[in-house]
Amino acid sequence: MLFYSYFKTLVGKQITVELKNDLAISGTLMSVDQYLNIKLENTKVVDEDRYPHMRSVRNCFIRGSVVRYVQLPPEAVDVDILHDATRREARGS
Repeated sequence: MLFYSYFKTLVGKQITVELKNDLAISGTLMSVDQYLNIKLENTKVVDEDRYPHMRSVRNCFIRGSVVRYVQLPPEAVDVDILHDATRREARGS
């Protein structure tokens, strides 16, 4: 639940999601659920030359099981909050 709680705080921010098939999609995070399924709007494929068929896609839903990485905006990463949340989860509270 740690990642789910953290990703909920990023709703409305620009992120890049890299999928297991090497496709990387940037867009505005609109929603995330407990399975880390992600809904993006205003999407853009990072390598449009490699995936020309994805140029017209503007909104997408990404199943959590196909996500390899999520690149977050640097200003959205608060290391102190993540450390505290990790400690709380490790203690079971």
